[in-house]
Order: sequence, then structure tokens, then C-alpha cells
Amino acid sequence: MGKVKITETILRDAHQSLIATRMSTDEMLPIVEKLDNVGYNALEAWGGATFDASLRFLNEDPWERLRKIKDKAKKTPLQMLLRGQNLLGYKHYADDVVDYFVQKAVANGINIIRIFDALNDTRNIERAMKATKKEGGHAQACFSYTNSPYHSLEVFVKDAVRMVEMGADSICIKDMAALLLPYEAYNLVKALKENVKVPIELHTHYTSGCGSMTYLKAIEAGVDIVDCAISPFALGTSQPATEPLVATLQGTEYDTGLDLTELSDIAAYFRPIREKYIGAGKLDPKMLGVDANALIYQVPGGMLSNLVSQLKQANAMDKYEEVLKEVPRVRADMGYPPLVTPSSQIVGSQAVLNTLMGERYKVVTKETKGIVKGEYGATPAPISDEIKEKILKGEEQITCRPADLIEPELEKIRSEIKEYIEQEEDVLTYALFPKQAVDFFKSRQAAKYKIDGSNVDYKNATHPV
Repeated sequence: MGKVKITETILRDAHQSLIATRMSTDEMLPIVEKLDNVGYNALEAWGGATFDASLRFLNEDPWERLRKIKDKAKKTPLQMLLRGQNLLGYKHYADDVVDYFVQKAVANGINIIRIFDALNDTRNIERAMKATKKEGGHAQACFSYTNSPYHSLEVFVKDAVRMVEMGADSICIKDMAALLLPYEAYNLVKALKENVKVPIELHTHYTSGCGSMTYLKAIEAGVDIVDCAISPFALGTSQPATEPLVATLQGTEYDTGLDLTELSDIAAYFRPIREKYIGAGKLDPKMLGVDANALIYQVPGGMLSNLVSQLKQANAMDKYEEVLKEVPRVRADMGYPPLVTPSSQIVGSQAVLNTLMGERYKVVTKETKGIVKGEYGATPAPISDEIKEKILKGEEQITCRPADLIEPELEKIRSEIKEYIEQEEDVLTYALFPKQAVDFFKSRQAAKYKIDGSNVDYKNATHPV
């Protein structure tokens, strides 16, 4: 047993979950040295949606953010979340892009890369794991926790064993929809500890209200690390709060060794930032409540709000209950994918279409067809011939690793933007988000020239959040 370690999510998932990843680098930097001194297992500071949001909403270079944080965090490992072959985008990239991205992430300051695949298809995380190991990073392999007739404790343990065989330095249980209940967590962690010899980390959200209880039972079962958020940006759709867990474990065999006074100082720093976002209408109080429907419908909070906005746009809120019942049926048809980006959006949109059209799969989204075709990888359960016929209309399914069909693309990307390149990382920024990248590169160039006779300092202008 012994000491439990905590990974702090304030610089990434906490603000991604509560304020749509809008915290700026300037808001983070003054507190990084204090965060670095606490003694956390790691600071999750990059990846997920931070890359996209930096470019799209903050006019910031995500690579520059990483370097600035690393410059102030001298002791604590920096961690990022990577969507396997999707990297930080929403489609599969060629292996040469994956290799180069991982190389640059480690070179710019990332120590631990948490790598997951939306379908738990281990073929889709293998390349990123190899690249991480080659660069001397810590490869944390991850499975997305979900419930279905095709998911069980045995399946998750089998996945974990396979990931360790592939070279995983640690295993993370990613409970993105807050579905993992306390006693299930106990049994799952216990089984993992009996079958693999690497550290086990647990990541959950507070959406369903069970998060802290789930952590406590996982800790009793021997989990090594849990993900928490400092209190001003904890709870709701974010993680369980850091300080209460530290206080709870004080004086026990699981004592984290973290200092509550230091954590209190950090919380005091983030409180006014939280107030600012509440005032700007960016922190919706609904995000902070408990949504027990997550346990009934197994739909993550973010997916529920997407469904509501789609129905409002179609002026069809009266169909809400029908759509909620259609979600599990579509998910079953699609081979029971875990509901995490991008599969949650794909299943949700198709459920809305099926309900509004009055006929199932009369209209099929490109992404739904992609899942059935195998463009995202192998689904946990096989897809029925009937659904394949209805959606693919005779087209062949892909059975290989999807990235095997993608030609190397790095050099082509480089030649497309050579006029804008100021640092090697720009090639990767463009590879992931071409339009946002070019907009950002143009504003960066403009900032260097006098415009209309006045020198406009774009870099330090205040940007809408």
C-alpha cells in the first residue's frame, strides 16, 4: 500500500471541463512555481483540447505555453493527454506525423504522455507509445472505462496486460463519463494490481457525484495515483477536489504527504480567476451540479448538453426523452464504443437524426459511416450484417489498423506552409489544425510589422475568451 500520489489537473482538464479550456498562459504562469513545489506526482498541463483552444480562442502558440510552463516547473513531471493516432486532432494521422509530434512534445518539456484510443483499439495507441519510449518519455497507456454487455472487468484487465506487453510504463483507467462506482473501482483496481506490475492511475470526473467515494475505494484497493483538481476548479464536470482528499488521507497509511497550507495558497490564487469566468458567463453553474442521469443513461455531461443544443436548433425539445432512449440503441448498433471524443458526438448526432427523421438511419452522418466502415479502428463488439448493409451499402469494411492506409504526410505539410514557418513545431500545428494555424501564423507575422504606421502588439493584446 503506502503513500498515494496525486496528479494535479488545474492546468489542463479542470479548466477544459469547466470553462471550455479558456484559461490563458498568462493566468497560469504566476502560480506554476508554487504548483511545482507541492510534491505532486505530475502536473497535467497540455494536450486534450488545450492545443485547439489556444489557437482558436486565445491566439496563443500552444508550444510556447508548454515551454513557458516547463521553464517554471523544474521538479514536477509535466503530463499531457494524447488521443493515440488522432494526436490532438479529430482524425487519424500518418505514422511520420505521430512520431514527429511525440518527439517535439518531449523536446519541449513533456515527461509523461497519457495515450488513449476512443474505441480502446490498442493498435491505435501502439505507434504513439513506441515514439514516447524512443524519446525517453513515460508512456502511460490508458483504457476508456465504460459499461456494456461487451465490457467487463476481465476485458479491461486483458487490455491492461496487452498494454504492458506493448511497453506501457503505467496504466490509467480513464473514467471520462464518471460511470465508475466505488465498489466497481475497488474490484477493478484490485484485479489490475494482481495482473500487472506497473503503477495504476485513476482518472474520473465528478459529474455523477461519486468521484471522491470512487477514489477512496480505489485507494483502499491499492491504486497508486489519482487525478484531482485544486478546489476552485474542481467538482461538477471536473475532477474531485485535491484538498479534501489530502485531508482525508492525512495520518493514514495512504497519506499523500502534501501540505494543506500550500494547497490553500494555490486555491486562493485561482479563486479570483474562477470569479472572473463566472462573471464573463464562461462558467455555467450547471457544470458544477451533480447529474445523476449520467448513471442512468451513461451519457457524459458534455454529450447531454450537445444533444440539448441540437434539439433546440431543430425546435424539437419535446423529443429529448426519445433521443435519450435512442442513444443506447445507436451505441449498440455501432458495436458499443465507449462514449468519449469523438464517438460520443457521433453516437449522439446519429441518435438525434434517427429520432427527428422518424426512420432509423434514413440519414447517416459521414462519421457514423466511418465507425461502421472501420475508419476509427475495431469496435468493442462486432457490428451486425444488417447495420453494415444499411449503412455501407455494399462497401468493404476496413479490418487493418486505419493508419496503415495513410501515406507519410509530413513533407507535404511542410511544403504547404514553408512561407509561415518560424519554428519546426509550426509544421505540426498546421498538420493538426490547418485553418486555425494559418490564422495564427498570419497574426503572428502581422505583429512583427508596423501596420498603418502604428506598431500593433498582437501578442499582448487582450483576446476575447
